[in-house]
Amino acid sequence: MTTIRLISSAATVGAWTFLSRILGFVRDILIAAWLGSGPVAEAFLVAFSLPNMFRRFFAEGAFNMAFVPMFAKKLEAGEDAGGFARNALSGLTLVLIVIAVLGTVFMPWLVLAMASGFANDMRFDTAVTLGRIVFVYIVFISLAALFSGVLNAGGKFAAAAAAPVLLNVILVGVLILAELGFGSSIIGKAESARHGTLLAFGVVLAGIAQLALVWLAARASGFDLRPGWPRWTPDLKRLAVIAMPAMLAGGVVQINLLIGRQVASYFDGAIVWLSFADRLYQLPLGVVGIAIGIVLLPDLSRRLAADDTDGGQFAFSRAVEMSLALAIPAAAALAVIPAAIVRTLFEHGAFGPADTAATALATAVYALGLPAFVLQKALQPLYFARQDTGRPFRFASAAMLINATLAIGLAPFIGYIAAAIGTTIAAWFMLALLHLGSRKMGRAAQLDAQARRRLPRTLFATAVMAVGLWFVDRLLTPVAATGEPAAIASLALLCVFGLLLYGVAGTVLGAFSVSELRNAMRR
Repeated sequence: MTTIRLISSAATVGAWTFLSRILGFVRDILIAAWLGSGPVAEAFLVAFSLPNMFRRFFAEGAFNMAFVPMFAKKLEAGEDAGGFARNALSGLTLVLIVIAVLGTVFMPWLVLAMASGFANDMRFDTAVTLGRIVFVYIVFISLAALFSGVLNAGGKFAAAAAAPVLLNVILVGVLILAELGFGSSIIGKAESARHGTLLAFGVVLAGIAQLALVWLAARASGFDLRPGWPRWTPDLKRLAVIAMPAMLAGGVVQINLLIGRQVASYFDGAIVWLSFADRLYQLPLGVVGIAIGIVLLPDLSRRLAADDTDGGQFAFSRAVEMSLALAIPAAAALAVIPAAIVRTLFEHGAFGPADTAATALATAVYALGLPAFVLQKALQPLYFARQDTGRPFRFASAAMLINATLAIGLAPFIGYIAAAIGTTIAAWFMLALLHLGSRKMGRAAQLDAQARRRLPRTLFATAVMAVGLWFVDRLLTPVAATGEPAAIASLALLCVFGLLLYGVAGTVLGAFSVSELRNAMRR
């Protein structure tokens, strides 16, 4: 894969992810306005997080991190990649059906595992009911993740990246229908209960739509995969062996969020605050880190299979360079002006100033960990491309213990924000372990001279931007307080000013060049 293709492929994934996250903001804005931080909102967020957590364990986190390198190498070697994918699809389908049935039956215990603070609370029954509706989503979205892996390994990124857009389009649609009075509730008589019920059924509908999109795209690419009864072949056995430790390694963020939700469930409104803060830092993480990781894994797998050490180093260095050039300023902006962002996006209707202050604090703390999360997405493919999931498993286990100790230990003293602090510190700890573990992988896992030269310049340019944003935000805060149009205009001005300031500082300092940016964007 050439540099241009690496950048353009990451841009394709990033652009679709950006659209998905923007629509996700629209969804969350509507939830904040119509449900606030009340019990139905908290119950739905916990119920929705259950299939998403299992999906990242069994599909994106574990299965795909093991499946994509094996599938990519079979494509490179001209082996029966389609037969391998078909058998993997059959095995995953069987496992997912079993998980869906068990999850539905044992939903009360799953809710308590996610949010034990809901016990003896109306939120518990609501979360159980909604959880039983949405849990089948794990089947559709996990199978969609496998088809996405097939497409990504073949260099086809658009359909897989576009699929999440359908989720937010459908959820925004059902929220609007609920507000217009369509549908009835099975969790209560309040208007907010109707919103919760329709959101749950909308999740299931979105899962079917996402699976249909990537299945059709894979079929158009020459892989007409349909599940059957799985055969326990050596390849499937190896896939299972590799995937088991990757289950934790790939889903470490979800495990840390699970710990955070447990802590937050003991503080009214905290689940909503942390969820919206998570949404804000997930925007740059998805656009940059996840996009780079999705593109880099199949690329490194093919290069390793072809013994292309120079190409592997070049691809890894450009991925890290691009990740940091975008993630570091994004983290700085979220840390410096979180209140302006949260107030403008979410402070409407039932979501008040106290909710804004709490969400802004969590956003700033999460932002401090954003560079670590992004770099994890660039470093993990170094391991997974070598089918090494054992060490990331051990690193993730250690990071999880750090997170749990901090989040649970500090909560009695500093409240819900302990969950965000634990997540951020654990992210940096995990990154340090991944970096130390990669030092013996040879030149393909080392940054080249260009990346090493540009990193400090990126940090300096970001510092210039952060100072400028801080001063301008202080000047615009009184203006933003005069009304919603003024707040929107002020945030837009802050974003444009920060982007221009960082661009000028980065160009002058040599963190990046205008011609590179122009060429990358044109292609």
